Amino acid sequence: MYPESYQESLKKVAEKREANAFAEPRRMTAEEKEQVLAENHPDYREDEFEALKVGPNKGEKAPHELAAMLQAHARIRPGDVDLEHPAYDVDVLILGGGGAGCSAAIEADEAGADVLIATKLRTGDANTMMAEGGIQAADKENDSPAQHFLDAFGGGHFMAKKELVRKLVTEAPADIKWLNDLGCEFDKDESGRMVTTHGGGTSRKRMHACKDYTGAEIMRTLRDEVLNRQIPILEFTAAIEIIKDDKGQAAGAVLINMETLELFVVKAKCVILATGGAGRMHYQGFPTSNHYGATADGLVLGYRAGAKLLYQYTLQYHPTGVAYPDQIYGALVTEKVRSLGAKVVNKDGDIFVHPLETRDVEAAAIIRECKRGNGVPTEHGYGVWLDSPIIDIKNGEGTVKSRIPAMYRMFEKRGIDISKEPMLVYPTLHYQNGGLDIDTNCMTGVPNLFAAGEVTGGVHGTNRLMGNSLLDVIVFGRDAGKAAGARCKEVETGTLNLDHVEAFEKELREAGIETDLVSPKLLPKYVRERTVLEGPGIIQ
Repeated sequence: MYPESYQESLKKVAEKREANAFAEPRRMTAEEKEQVLAENHPDYREDEFEALKVGPNKGEKAPHELAAMLQAHARIRPGDVDLEHPAYDVDVLILGGGGAGCSAAIEADEAGADVLIATKLRTGDANTMMAEGGIQAADKENDSPAQHFLDAFGGGHFMAKKELVRKLVTEAPADIKWLNDLGCEFDKDESGRMVTTHGGGTSRKRMHACKDYTGAEIMRTLRDEVLNRQIPILEFTAAIEIIKDDKGQAAGAVLINMETLELFVVKAKCVILATGGAGRMHYQGFPTSNHYGATADGLVLGYRAGAKLLYQYTLQYHPTGVAYPDQIYGALVTEKVRSLGAKVVNKDGDIFVHPLETRDVEAAAIIRECKRGNGVPTEHGYGVWLDSPIIDIKNGEGTVKSRIPAMYRMFEKRGIDISKEPMLVYPTLHYQNGGLDIDTNCMTGVPNLFAAGEVTGGVHGTNRLMGNSLLDVIVFGRDAGKAAGARCKEVETGTLNLDHVEAFEKELREAGIETDLVSPKLLPKYVRERTVLEGPGIIQ
């Protein structure tokens, strides 16, 4: 139940619900979008960024929190591990066990490579698992990859690498079929045809879904295939450094057992970074929808090894994160809620933005409305209402429970029936738009170091559309696996070394950087401390 302080606002929302259900709010003009972004979106706050002093992107800006990790000390020194006697010697080492990592492993295995997956938590503990709304693919008669390209490229502010967007959209239909053939349970009509819906910024209905747990179903499918193929997996095992050889090639990684803290070496002809996002860095103090291990590890590992970053200064703040209740603060409220017809309204029940603007514009508009004093006060700040009961009004009673069951259950556990009451929402840190710069074969600037999924930059430009992240991990995960599987047959690995670690330490000293931090971060620090004078408190 909502507290008494919210009841007056809830009454106003209910009074206007019927009219709002069939209202058609206008889209913003290009000029209006630019203005609302510049004045309200977190990416436009110059005081939250700093210029990097070392590394491949020296002189470019990055969020303070990321800059601290990129310019921190390594967790090891060259003498800490025995590079001459690796614990594993494989063709392809994949760092990360989410959607991109598992897709890569399947294709590398299919190519005949000897594959090893190392993942920081469990297989599937990834943002892929937590994705809800859907996956895009232009596979209907009134759609085309060309139209998908225009939506994605424009939605990313025309900043994406065109060749990567082209791969994303042209390979999408085949990759949906690939998932379906592997056993992924997509929503289908009575004839067996896949059901598709709109998402923010889409001009066609091309969102394929599995209720509102699409990512979990895709992750189940991929994990099962990895297990069926008996691809070896090291769980609770994080990468803390890329190993290179005397030819400057990526040649493996130093891993750490997260439970015993044991260090060991894996030698590999090719390495694929599929370490995911960065939400648990809590940029600008925002809550996050990300899984526990999303701490930008791949950006740090690749950067220290010499790989350049692209758009490292841009993040996606999903417009609808939970603002109340506190137990699920920051959790994702899938865009599918809005694609089914829910409207975003202020404390007085007034619609102030089209519900399917692109995510950055939608988030900025919500922040602006709260700054104007039209938000609902919460313990953490403010929120606005996402009026989900409109879904049943427009689509028939029971639609909420049948189409977004996971969302319904999440709120029901906290005493809120979202088929009868709206959800209180505010933007939450959701996606790492920028990352490692890759070519069309998913290789970074370091030979034999590949990357796929959220750890990369360039696929989405400076803003991502709903449904293109799950597509990204499949398309580029598969492509990275294919490329590494073929490449490893040609590679001759030289003498292993960690010379780049010493070189980076020297660069830090010469830049005058003094820090006690080490990176990668590996896990966020949520510590509950109690003192006699201060009482209980949480620090991060």
